[in-house]
Amino acid sequence: MAFDLPHIWASMGALGKSVALVLLIMGVACAGVTVERLIALRKSAKESRRFAAKAGPLLEVWDLTGLMHACEEHKASALAKLFLPVLQRYTGARAGRVSPVELARGESERVLETLSAELRRGLSVLASVGSVAPFVGLLGTVVGIIGAFQGIAATGSGGLGAVSAGIAEALIETAFGLMVAIPAVLLFNWLTAKINAVELTLGRSAGELLDEIENNHGRTSQEAPEEAVRKAA
Repeated sequence: MAFDLPHIWASMGALGKSVALVLLIMGVACAGVTVERLIALRKSAKESRRFAAKAGPLLEVWDLTGLMHACEEHKASALAKLFLPVLQRYTGARAGRVSPVELARGESERVLETLSAELRRGLSVLASVGSVAPFVGLLGTVVGIIGAFQGIAATGSGGLGAVSAGIAEALIETAFGLMVAIPAVLLFNWLTAKINAVELTLGRSAGELLDEIENNHGRTSQEAPEEAVRKAA
């Protein structure tokens, strides 16, 4: 038996080919999710750096209107996606039992949860493939071994030589399953670590924004520090 893919594919039964196709689809899905997440994370990081460069000076003069405009200009930035609804909630708050600062704090918690779900979109595919693919490969192996023994029963001949080719082909399914599962688990852990770092940065940024809001509560979005001192005088 020659261990090349065309020969192995040709010698597989219909059920064995179905299992191999399922594993191939799983592998393609994992590759697609990984590429999509990497592109999204890289784009978000690039836009967040640009947004942060604009946001710093605007926060210093407490120009909330300009800051919200900057958020709208960088819609791909996770940081801008965090700042915009929090600032909108703060500036749009009306007099009531809950202060605008507390409303902004509650909004930040909800936005962080939403961003976390968005950042982790597709990771469930990697987790599922990493846990299921070995068993799918094992299923293909079992099916292949059953086919090999059915061939022995049909021909009436036995011995190691009669079953070795069929068993070898069946074990290919297990190897294929592991080849899909191992990268899926590694990629899931790697992406999870990257996303955890992004979430940590977003949480720290949300805390800093809320500190600024609480510290500057009562100042209008168009009021510069010098104007605030002049009014107080």
